[in-house]
Amino acid sequence: MRPLTNAELAELPTVVDISTAARALGLTRSYAYQLAKQDQFPCKILRIGICYRVPTAALQALLGSD
Repeated sequence: MRPLTNAELAELPTVVDISTAARALGLTRSYAYQLAKQDQFPCKILRIGICYRVPTAALQALLGSD
């Protein structure tokens, strides 16, 4: 799977699922979940029930994208 471009990153909604965040960071989905479960994901994660969500603003800040 190819990483997200800056244009695609700019078009994301306010929060994204962990698979989308992993793609933006160039991580595999399973590694992203592993990091999230260990509280080591590289940016802020929101846990809602059994779901993980990543604020797009935190993802853009990490990637240095405006």
